[in-house]
Amino acid sequence: MSGMLEGNVALITGAASGIGRATALTLARDGSAIVVADLNESGGSATVDAITAAGGWAIFVQADVTRDAERMVEAAVQTFGHLDILVNNAGIFYTADLLDVPFDEWVRAVDVMYFGTFRCSQAAARQMVRQGTGGRIVNISSVNGFLGMPQSSHYNSAKGAIDQLTRCLAVELAPHGILVNGIAPGFVETPMAIVNGVNEHETPEFQEFYVRRRRIPLARPALPEEIAEAVAFLVSPRCTYITGHTLVVDGGLSITF
Repeated sequence: MSGMLEGNVALITGAASGIGRATALTLARDGSAIVVADLNESGGSATVDAITAAGGWAIFVQADVTRDAERMVEAAVQTFGHLDILVNNAGIFYTADLLDVPFDEWVRAVDVMYFGTFRCSQAAARQMVRQGTGGRIVNISSVNGFLGMPQSSHYNSAKGAIDQLTRCLAVELAPHGILVNGIAPGFVETPMAIVNGVNEHETPEFQEFYVRRRRIPLARPALPEEIAEAVAFLVSPRCTYITGHTLVVDGGLSITF
């Protein structure tokens, strides 16, 4: 593979499926070597296989973002010699009423998504600063980070914190030539959309409220590849003067609330 990211190395967390896998495939298409990081070994290995089958370069690192940030960065450097791009995508989602959600589950959501994003960003930024050649960090947030949604206070709060972290990272890392931005997707066709064996996007309630009534003006969920293309732009040489911002990719969902 060759393209505008040729010569780059990208670490992508949560890359075994969904947005993470689509991003790994897209950045590999554009020429980047990929470090696929995930707890899911079979899914992560499948992502690597898809990249290498298409002529790209990739390795899998089974890792937990809450404790393995340095190890993921070390794997990238040991295998490919450097690290240029980090995509913080790892996340968890489940619905829980505010009055019933156990505190340890609330903390778990924040630990994986917010603290995980911080840990990985810190480890990657240290490496990028040592290299002295700049870099890119993209944090996958959510429109839930700035919209009040029921039964997901834990998820929404973690995602909102990621948006603020993106701004803080951008300010501190700008002197080192490291650009930091976020992506806030709306509804996306990923495994997270399947709750108790049911795809929430196919339920009558979703179809009526979001599709027929056009609370999503484009009247459909996003494909993972559409989020990945936004990431690809933010880490590309075409994006040189954007930092500290979160790009909303939601089909217009957030403008109807």
